[in-house]
Amino acid sequence: MIWNKEAECMSDEDRESLQLKRLKSAVKNAYENVPYYRKRFSEMNITPDDINTLKDIEKLPFTTKDDLRDAYPFEMFAVPRKQIVEVHTSSGTTGKPTVSGYTRGDIEIWSEVMARGLSMAGVTDEDIIQNTHGYGLFTGGFGVHYGAQKIGATVIPISTGQTKRQIEIMQDFGTTVMIFTPSYGLYLAEELEEEGVDIKDLGFKAIGFGAEMWTEEMRQEIQKRFNAPAYNIYGLTEIIGPGVGLECRIQDGLHLFEDHFYPEIIDSESLETLPEGERGELVLTTLTREGTPLIRFRTKDITLLKRGKCGCGRNLVKMDRITGRTDDMLKIRGVSVFPSQIEKALLRIDRLEPHYQIIVTRPHLMDEVEVRVEASEGLFSDKIKELVGIRLRLENYIHDEIGLRVKVTLIEPKTLPRSQGKAVRVIDKRNLQ
Repeated sequence: MIWNKEAECMSDEDRESLQLKRLKSAVKNAYENVPYYRKRFSEMNITPDDINTLKDIEKLPFTTKDDLRDAYPFEMFAVPRKQIVEVHTSSGTTGKPTVSGYTRGDIEIWSEVMARGLSMAGVTDEDIIQNTHGYGLFTGGFGVHYGAQKIGATVIPISTGQTKRQIEIMQDFGTTVMIFTPSYGLYLAEELEEEGVDIKDLGFKAIGFGAEMWTEEMRQEIQKRFNAPAYNIYGLTEIIGPGVGLECRIQDGLHLFEDHFYPEIIDSESLETLPEGERGELVLTTLTREGTPLIRFRTKDITLLKRGKCGCGRNLVKMDRITGRTDDMLKIRGVSVFPSQIEKALLRIDRLEPHYQIIVTRPHLMDEVEVRVEASEGLFSDKIKELVGIRLRLENYIHDEIGLRVKVTLIEPKTLPRSQGKAVRVIDKRNLQ
């Protein structure tokens, strides 16, 4: 099913004409109503009148997360605060969070793009969607919620966790579509098996998953365990949330809704725009956002774009699944983790050295994290009981900080490699290609 045939199947010529019209309007809006953009445009000697073709977007400045943090909380809003009806933020794990403000018009856009994406997965007003994505300041739960409601489906806003309750609900309510992160989906499948529930009896129609990197093998495992096709969802708080791009039944890349979000791929070092088909950093410009318009936002997500009419009938550009990021953030079981959070936890214990490494593996299908930390000379010569106590304390501190259980290994002093430059804190052994 195609939700919006006019938008999703329009010709290249019509799409480019619409994009240029909307780009001019978006640039004018940002220039006139967001002090940050007026200042940046002036520094670069640019005005909205300089945008006459789509390629002219390359004249415009990039926007980064740091720029948004510096504008905390509301300085990136392009409308009076009273016109903002909803606010979402990033996690703020590396400082102030980024803030995204939504007008009623923005909520309608969000609902529309998610309705398109869920329709790609075959969702209709006959379906019951169990949404395990988190609600609150996180955009994940709300994006799915709004799109499903626009379609007319029944939404179960159960959010994350409560695994036993999740199983009870899917059985009692007749859930037909599940929304989860891949790793939580696998955990759910294991619990279903332990409970002796036959997946085929549940009759799932489709799975929607996102919020973390995954392999095709992970998708196949999820599809096998839930006996239903699984479709990738892409989005980010700064742009709108989930709904920037979703997969169709072909499952060969995510269709980006480029009538609302203009995509580019750049070389992260040179900042030059790369041609179609080359892998690089995804950059997005919002073409229709009212509350928080963003010009050339650097997502730090690594992917590539490919054009051509899809077997599903849509003519929207496709984006490969994300295979990495240009910064040091780790996605572990759907949770964003920064080395600085680990460091913060270990520094709470006096008898540990500030030398550590984070080892991330995926021995089977679930991510595993080991934190190797050097103990002080005195601690390492203590009784085993003391070492075990310190290790357990640190594991609890890290859990409090990142919300995940990790394995802590205390090692002898001066055993980790030293560096004259930046210390290698993270060794990621997962194969995410």
